[in-house]
Amino acid sequence: MTRPLLAESAIHPAIRARIAQHHLPVILQVQAAIAQHPVVVVGLAGNPFVGKARKALTAAGVAHHYIEFGSYLSQWRLRNALKMWTGWPTFPMVFVRGTLVGGADDLRRLIERGELGVLLQA
Repeated sequence: MTRPLLAESAIHPAIRARIAQHHLPVILQVQAAIAQHPVVVVGLAGNPFVGKARKALTAAGVAHHYIEFGSYLSQWRLRNALKMWTGWPTFPMVFVRGTLVGGADDLRRLIERGELGVLLQA
């Protein structure tokens, strides 16, 4: 199932470039990290679920790259751009070998079922 996105034909040509460039550097930063590291966690300061995800990875012996965008009250616009790009509504965003696997609870389930190891070997 694919989430619906507004078709480009339904966006006036005068604003297409503005949409395409909206906080593009933050998206490119995350894409570059995903290309360079097997596991990437994107989060924000003060969010306990980000800490849970990072601790779960450490406990599982899985190295990860961490990118932090502000705290609850700062850089929320940048995080919004990431939410729009991925469609994932919360933080952390955990990527394994370029695939968004979800947040802290989703990661925990992957670890418990042994699926994280399989994903990392692929």
